[in-house]
Amino acid sequence: MGGIKTSNWLIRWDRMSAATISFRRRIAGNARHNPLAPTGVVLVIIFVFFALFAPWIAPQDPAAINLPARLNLPSNAHWFGTDELGRDILSRVIYGARISMLVGSSVVATSLTLGLIIGSIAGYYGGRIDRFVNVVVMNAFLSFPGILLAIAFVAFRGPGIFNLVLALSLGGWVGYARLVRGQVLAAREREFVEAARALGASDLRIIVRHILPNIIQPVIVQAAIGMAGAVLAEATMSFLGLGVPPPTASWGTMLNDGRAHLFDAPHLVLFPALAVMLAVLSFNFIGDALRDYLDPRSRIEAGL
Repeated sequence: MGGIKTSNWLIRWDRMSAATISFRRRIAGNARHNPLAPTGVVLVIIFVFFALFAPWIAPQDPAAINLPARLNLPSNAHWFGTDELGRDILSRVIYGARISMLVGSSVVATSLTLGLIIGSIAGYYGGRIDRFVNVVVMNAFLSFPGILLAIAFVAFRGPGIFNLVLALSLGGWVGYARLVRGQVLAAREREFVEAARALGASDLRIIVRHILPNIIQPVIVQAAIGMAGAVLAEATMSFLGLGVPPPTASWGTMLNDGRAHLFDAPHLVLFPALAVMLAVLSFNFIGDALRDYLDPRSRIEAGL
């Protein structure tokens, strides 16, 4: 008996090792095919690290005012220089990552949850429900620019992180819902769904256990790219004065504060603009890599 157990354990270990090696080879092949993906992952890790450990990483208090040192150029004392109130720009950029990552992840999570629920219901049941959701509700939200809805919502409710997340999610769920609806419409007629329905599975179980796991790949790609849009939207709202209230550091607020000194102190705009650009690019790189990795046709074309 002991020999049989040992043999079974060795077989399982060999299978796990083979699967691990295959996964590593696919990751390495995808990295060679899309060399920007590792760059995006590294940048996201850096921004998340800044967001989580900002109080220990930032060299100075981001809200500390030092008027004698206002508009200083980058130096050893202030690597990114100081703003018009003498605040350290490097510290404010690091703390700004907290707002961007928090708002971006919250907006994507909220929009994705709403999109999964509404899109699954519309796609699975079809008929009048699908026509009402797709023709009336979705088209009504798509008829207005998402940023315009967000501006109107925050102007009515007032600035703040919670209101900002709700405002950006107000129009962000539609894209996920349309994607999920189309995937569910195609998946609900497949054989494994018919088999689950014949066995007496409930609609909720069919959607959650059978349909969603088979359509989640394009949704993951959309969520990764959606993070880039959410970070950019948060910076836009903060630039317009509709984001987090001061003195909380935000990249968009820093851009708004620095535009008055664009020619005499361009570093006020340069560093927060670079932070926004790198954050958006990093999530776009990851989204493109996930799309290539999860799409079988792309893997075949790349020889993966």
